[in-house]
Amino acid sequence: MLTARFAVPAVPQLLVHRPELLKRMTAGARGPLTLVNGPAGSGKTVLAAHWAAGGLAPRPPVWLTVEPGDAPGALWAYVLEALHRGGVALPAGVGRPTRAEGVTRSFLVRLAEGLAESARPAVLVLDQFDTAQPPAAVAEGLDFVLRHAAGGLRIVLTGRTDSLLPLHRYRAAGEITEIRQADLRFTHEDAEALLDEHRLTVSREGIRLLVERTEGWAAGVRLCALAMQHSADPETFLRQFAADRTIIADYLLNEVLDAQPPLTQDLLLRVCVTDRIHPDLADALTGRDDGARTLTGLARDNAFLERIEASAWYRLHPLFAEVLRAHLRQRRPGLEARLHGQAARWLARTGRLTEAVVQGAAAGDWQFAAAHVVDNLAIGRLFTGLEADQLGRAFAGMPADGTGAAPALVGAACRLAEQDLPGCEAGLRRVDADPGTASGPAARLARAFVGVLAGRLADDLTAAERAAAEVERVLPELPPHLLAERPEIRALVLAGLGAAELGAGQADRAVSVLTSAVDACGKPGTEYPLCDALGSLALAELMRGRLRQAVAHARASLAAAEQYALPTERRTGAGHLALAGVAVQQDDLAAARCHLDLAGSEAGPRPEPVVAVLAAMTGAALAAAEGDAEAALAALRALRTAAAPVRLHSWAVAGLAVAESAAQLARGDAVAALQALDAVEGAGGEDGDRPEQVLARARALLAAGHGDRAAEVLAGMPADDGVAAPVRARARLLQAEIAAADGDAEEARRRLGEALGLARPEALRRMFTESGPWVRRILRRDPQLARLHGWLHPRTPVRAPSPTAGGQQPPVVEPLSGRETEVLRKAAELLSTEEIAAELYLSANTVKTHLKSIYRKLSVTRRSEAVHRAQDLGML
Repeated sequence: MLTARFAVPAVPQLLVHRPELLKRMTAGARGPLTLVNGPAGSGKTVLAAHWAAGGLAPRPPVWLTVEPGDAPGALWAYVLEALHRGGVALPAGVGRPTRAEGVTRSFLVRLAEGLAESARPAVLVLDQFDTAQPPAAVAEGLDFVLRHAAGGLRIVLTGRTDSLLPLHRYRAAGEITEIRQADLRFTHEDAEALLDEHRLTVSREGIRLLVERTEGWAAGVRLCALAMQHSADPETFLRQFAADRTIIADYLLNEVLDAQPPLTQDLLLRVCVTDRIHPDLADALTGRDDGARTLTGLARDNAFLERIEASAWYRLHPLFAEVLRAHLRQRRPGLEARLHGQAARWLARTGRLTEAVVQGAAAGDWQFAAAHVVDNLAIGRLFTGLEADQLGRAFAGMPADGTGAAPALVGAACRLAEQDLPGCEAGLRRVDADPGTASGPAARLARAFVGVLAGRLADDLTAAERAAAEVERVLPELPPHLLAERPEIRALVLAGLGAAELGAGQADRAVSVLTSAVDACGKPGTEYPLCDALGSLALAELMRGRLRQAVAHARASLAAAEQYALPTERRTGAGHLALAGVAVQQDDLAAARCHLDLAGSEAGPRPEPVVAVLAAMTGAALAAAEGDAEAALAALRALRTAAAPVRLHSWAVAGLAVAESAAQLARGDAVAALQALDAVEGAGGEDGDRPEQVLARARALLAAGHGDRAAEVLAGMPADDGVAAPVRARARLLQAEIAAADGDAEEARRRLGEALGLARPEALRRMFTESGPWVRRILRRDPQLARLHGWLHPRTPVRAPSPTAGGQQPPVVEPLSGRETEVLRKAAELLSTEEIAAELYLSANTVKTHLKSIYRKLSVTRRSEAVHRAQDLGML
């Protein structure tokens, strides 16, 4: 007998305490069977030894380390000796095994009977139990004793592979505790504790990277910690960590790869070139037919290969795959590229487009990889969908001067996805130089598709429209079933064309196209164009003065971006920019500043011209509203002095002039305000100045003391049809101001009422705030008009509580919901039930239901009482 086999292994000095697992071990020892199962280095023996040495078992456990090749008779002899040394008294009649090869059934019966008669149950730990041979015979004998010991034996098994015990029977009876690989993996907290034990200070990001790379493999984390102790900069080590150049490689090669038969080693070296492994793919790479059997065995043995849930696919542990690839390059130079090529074609035949492209790119077969994208109409997947980044990385190494139309088209699309317009245009010139190479319908579609998006980025509406028309011509020539699988094509084309229309100032046409783009979304792969189109729609409605629609589209865009977890670099900032523009006009300056800052953080280094122009105009308006006219002018100047000059269409030129005029008025310089408008005279086109310019000129003239001329200019405003509501409201407000200055109080009151009526649906408060005290004077003189338009003051100061007759405030039954609070706020603005319904996009009956609930919760009976009660409680 080897005495060392009965000793509990020493617990490492640098130990990570795992109390939850230890509790599970203790709970498991109250039943017949505990199984601790995981790959090499996962911490099975350390956990069991820590538990055994820590006095956590119902009685001191008996330890036995099973050696590889232990025959049944020898193993049972060791079990008896372990029980004896652990103080377990067995009757002399149990006897001992007489031969190493096996034991008789009568011996097992006597042993089970002896354990059943024990005063206390014995707890036996069999470490590395799966190494005993033959496993079936050993497992059968252990199962017999365990089931017939009448609770006198508790077994703890550790091993890399599942025991051949009938585990399903124990599970059905609730008599097994299982601690598996997923349980043994180190968490971020475990890794941090281990690094602390090694006196290593690592950032949270470094710990995250360590756990991510090792997937919580305990030995991997420990080996990395040891290597980091010898590194001058642990953080740099983690960022540059390569498994094939560390002691991890030796561990995995010696403990895992070399332990496998030669044919299994060959399979592992060949399948390591792919991220996922199918048995048929393994057969294609090895030229054999044993893939299914070998992969099943490796997964069962926890050989750093696991089955992907609910599928026939497997995956290697990333560190093991990395080591295998390095070993493959060393042992069989040149084979890796051929294996990538074979995998690419098998994946292509089985319809796995992205994986086929990735493998083709890894093989350096750019013609295959690019043609597979173009021929399968997958060019749009470079811009949207869950696999866009993966495809982009695959083509990152493709030479820019490769031959063939497909590589040139895909290269142009990749450059466009990175907002590299010159690089995209260079690729398109290569395609157009030899039209014959791109004459098929799939290639023509790819060329037109990229042309639409390139026209958008170049702010060239003509090019975008021409390319979009070509897309429509080509679509009927393509297989309908394939087009149905590529909904992102139409969605991206419409979103790109709509954004180009918007950039050219064609807001009405943009809304029509962008609405079609939104309708084309909804299927997987259209997440990005949905957010993009909704953001552009929000800006288009903002330009048209339809603020409620702008808010609805902006919020929908932001909600979709959050729902689909779009990264910041995939967002345009349009949603936040639209909300900022609305908030300025509604005089919510804090919200405007917040959204404008968020829009700037999402816009990226090269925002679209329409975004840049609207951001400058919104920033100027906000700064002026905050009382900083110089900052307003600086925001406009920054657009003209930007590193990447912005192409300005006539609408943008006119809009910026209006914004500059307003900023100059905020400075009190009416002359400069007029000069800003004079500088772009005629920018409105052949039909004359735009309504916004006419209004701005009238404002500047009035500020300069030329009321008569201001009235004449306003008289030349276009008819109301087609003029944005904010412009019409401002025009009425300016006419009221002119009348007030002329002493015509009745006309001023009438025009102010018209302005308020036009402004109310969109809650356009800012124009009244900045108009001066004359508005407040009229409202004070006309209480009825003031009450009708209480929405001008949405934030009513909280009044001192007014107690009820009994001296106590009536109770609040329960808090208001978010929607009920919105309804109450609208009620405080004196809106009717129908107006509240329109404001909140609800039915009138739904609003009534919310009001009834509000009355009940606030213990009131009328709307006015609810508003006063909420104000008293600080809820409004």
